Amino acid sequence: MGLFTAHRPMKIPNNSSTITGFILLGFPCPREGQILLFVLFSIVYLLTLMGNGSIICAVRWDQRLHTPMYILLANFSFLEICYVTSTVPNMLANFLSDTKVISFSGCFLQFYFFFSLGSTECFFLTIMAFDRYLAICRPLHYPTWMTGRLCTNLVVSCWALGFLWFLIPIIIVSQMSFCGSRIINHFLCDPGPLLALACKKAPVVELVFSTLNAVPVIILFLLIMGSYALVLRAVLKVPSSAGRRKAFSTCGSHLAVVSLFYGSVLVMYGSSVTEQEAGTQKIVTLFYSVVTPLMNPVIYSLRNKDMKKALQTFLRI
Repeated sequence: MGLFTAHRPMKIPNNSSTITGFILLGFPCPREGQILLFVLFSIVYLLTLMGNGSIICAVRWDQRLHTPMYILLANFSFLEICYVTSTVPNMLANFLSDTKVISFSGCFLQFYFFFSLGSTECFFLTIMAFDRYLAICRPLHYPTWMTGRLCTNLVVSCWALGFLWFLIPIIIVSQMSFCGSRIINHFLCDPGPLLALACKKAPVVELVFSTLNAVPVIILFLLIMGSYALVLRAVLKVPSSAGRRKAFSTCGSHLAVVSLFYGSVLVMYGSSVTEQEAGTQKIVTLFYSVVTPLMNPVIYSLRNKDMKKALQTFLRI
């Protein structure tokens, strides 16, 4: 317990006007704890890159996986690599830093990419659920509806919508003035602590952020659950137990990923945020931004026989 309660001394300027950016507190602890965390998160980051990179390579090199479901999965794995890279490298640098300062432009860029990639992940999970709905509920129409062109258009739309979603808010925030210590009690530039440092309160901006968070988190989650409710109804009508098992197997991995991601995100943004909950915020944010990308390759490889075979073939090369 003492590892995360004893604060490591930081060189914080007395005059806030001398600070060239924000100070990300991260996980304050002694020097030994910082090094331990650096090693731990370095291993997690490398495993995440290797796991998701292996899925991308397996889909690329195995002709049997050149189907919409696996093409979406490969793009999702690439997204996970980008998502974890938007926070972990800076977190690792902060573990070894005495000042823990991030520049204003660096903070705003991290804010934009982190939330844009998070929104893109919500859109991707939705079209992956849509793909499973078509495959199971409309099997005869699936080959003609889910064509390569449609799959490509869906992928491009996810990336475009995700990166346009927070474009205007981040432009507004980057024009705001910030006062006080400029200390953010987080390991990334989160909007809650960031807006709390604004010289003037901006309730309209806070409302915009809350609304933009709610749409991909809540509405898309309801769409995913609706899709799987229809899938469940269709699966229960399958006469053979083998057919039901196969259908559940193809959807189980995606449902597990949806549960991990949306479960932690709903806990994070579905409850009120107070200063006393800063430690909980960090842990929950770590779960959906670092732990979930690490677990996704394990989930998909363990529950999917085709992916498991493709990964075994790829790793033997």
